[in-house]
Amino acid sequence: MNNTLKLTDLLPGQSGRILRIEGQSPFKKRLMEMGLIKGQSIQKVKLAPLADPAEYLIQNTHVSLRAEEAQDIIIEQLTEIPAAKI
Repeated sequence: MNNTLKLTDLLPGQSGRILRIEGQSPFKKRLMEMGLIKGQSIQKVKLAPLADPAEYLIQNTHVSLRAEEAQDIIIEQLTEIPAAKI
C-alpha cells in the first residue's frame, strides 16, 4: 500500500513524515527554516472555519499553512483514516 500523499490530504488528528518539499518557491526555504524538513513528523491539528488555513504540529511548534503552501509538501502517512461512525 502506498501511503505517499500531500500534506493537504491529511485529516485533523492524522500524522505523517515529511518526504520532500516540491517546487522552487522562495517560501520553500522559509518552510525548511520553520523545521519542515525531510524525516520530520507532522500532525494536522485542525482546520480554520473555512478549511483554510490548517494548523499543524511539528517539533512541538504549531504552524498554520494555507492549502496553497501545504500542497507542495509530500509526506508518508503514519496514521490510518479513522473509521466512519455509524
